[in-house]
Amino acid sequence: MGFNDLLQTVGGLGRFQVLNTAMLLFPMILMASHNFLQNFTAAVPPHRCHIPNLDNDLVSFNLSNIAAFIPVDDNLESKSCIRFRNAELGLWTNVTSTNNTESCKDGWIYDKSIFISTIVTEWDLVCDLRKMRQVAQSIYMAGVLVGAFVLGYLSDRFGRKAILTGSYFIMAVSGTCVAFLPNFVAYCTFRCLCGMAFSGIALNTISLCLEWTPPKGRTVIGTLFAYSFTCGQLLLAGLAYGIREWRWLQFTVSAPYYVFFLTSWFVPESARWLIVKGRPCHALRNLQRVAWINGKKEEGEKLTEKALIAHMQSELSSMKQSHSFLDLFRTPGMRQITICLMLVWFSTGFAFYGLGMDLQNFGISIFLLQLVFGSIDLPAKLGGALLMSCIGRRVTQSGSLILAGVALLCNAFLPQDLRIVRVVLAVFGKGCLASSFCCAYLYSSELFPTVIRQSGMGVVAMNARMGSMVAPLVLMLSEISPIFPPATYGAAAIISGIVAVFLKETCNLQLPDTIEEVEARSKGKDIQRIIPKEEVPLTQSQPQAQPSKRLLLETV
Repeated sequence: MGFNDLLQTVGGLGRFQVLNTAMLLFPMILMASHNFLQNFTAAVPPHRCHIPNLDNDLVSFNLSNIAAFIPVDDNLESKSCIRFRNAELGLWTNVTSTNNTESCKDGWIYDKSIFISTIVTEWDLVCDLRKMRQVAQSIYMAGVLVGAFVLGYLSDRFGRKAILTGSYFIMAVSGTCVAFLPNFVAYCTFRCLCGMAFSGIALNTISLCLEWTPPKGRTVIGTLFAYSFTCGQLLLAGLAYGIREWRWLQFTVSAPYYVFFLTSWFVPESARWLIVKGRPCHALRNLQRVAWINGKKEEGEKLTEKALIAHMQSELSSMKQSHSFLDLFRTPGMRQITICLMLVWFSTGFAFYGLGMDLQNFGISIFLLQLVFGSIDLPAKLGGALLMSCIGRRVTQSGSLILAGVALLCNAFLPQDLRIVRVVLAVFGKGCLASSFCCAYLYSSELFPTVIRQSGMGVVAMNARMGSMVAPLVLMLSEISPIFPPATYGAAAIISGIVAVFLKETCNLQLPDTIEEVEARSKGKDIQRIIPKEEVPLTQSQPQAQPSKRLLLETV
């Protein structure tokens, strides 16, 4: 009895689940491209001061006699932010003292051998403005943070499908507008909107996938969701390699969302959410549609609205009270889950984006690194999925974070010249963090009850975005010591891995629908939903039972 039995009645894991999951996960592929897009659109190419009367649009970046105009470092490479005073007049000196050099008051010349254009070359975000590149990424992540909080709450109020469709439209419009904007301020504004749309798409995609899937299929669905993000990272490496102009790259990863906006109208709203919100008529139509697609048309036609209400009795009674995100902290069980998951998500996002958004500092091809960093997710997430099914969600979540933290701490104290070893450790750590993200999405969805699942997912995802916003600031500590950034990432991952041990296991358990069920589970009790036996049977064809005071207990 209960909603999962309704899913089994209309086909369980059938053709509909395959089509619905594919339709929802395909747009997620390009979501990773938006998250890591600034690795390429905001890449910093080699640059030097512009020399009037010497440089022009046809001149090469590398001049044979450049040392006569611009100071060089110990590796005989031109310095990026200074030149000799009055170099354009030929009155230079080879003494690089403060009195003999000046800033690049006439602008910069950029090496276009790798990138034809980036936002750095277009708006001169170098030298004194070099931090603006990180500010732009932080503003994007701020949009993701706001979207996780606001859109998560709105989807609990107005439905998963409505917010998902609107998020597709916002991503399409904002993303394509970014490709045509004339200045940096407008660029940051519309990138922030893209970040908000990202949260709306990610949160509602995973919810719609899981809420239409029986318990035994949720691990597979959660893993496929994670793999769609991995495919997006691999796709981005290929797109960026082929498209070296930032505006065209931005347009390419944004325009498909106009198509996704149109196809989203065919995605059915969650029947579980509709029943809980008191709309059984709409839920019945969706379940019958699913039954028809799964080849269970007769079983679907036998379903009735009263049957749906009878089998979700405790959930419907809980909706007499309105719920808000404050319910995440009001009771002991919910408070423990929420605080633990907030730490897990913060540390995972903090370390994941700290590693993934600074590829140029590794000193090898940025395209190759993007490919390697994306490829490691394939075995990492597969291993995470197998472990989630074999040893459970809790051990997988905790172990992946602790292993990532150890790898990053080891990386922090290795000599800088051991480049290959440092890259290997970074890739291993990134794989563990990818496995942590894979587990976190599924684990969190299973821990939060239906009535506030989206609010809960929004709050914990908001913490991941807070981590991703702080990560670029931590990278600035490398100017003090290169040990600080990886050591900070590693320590945060280890601490959150220990905290994850205090969460309850959810493997092969039904999704909780009410806060009361979560509290009962936190006390080690079985969840019992009380359903009057004399009420409506599951289907019309079943014989009516005689009125009785007996109660049928459904143990989840």
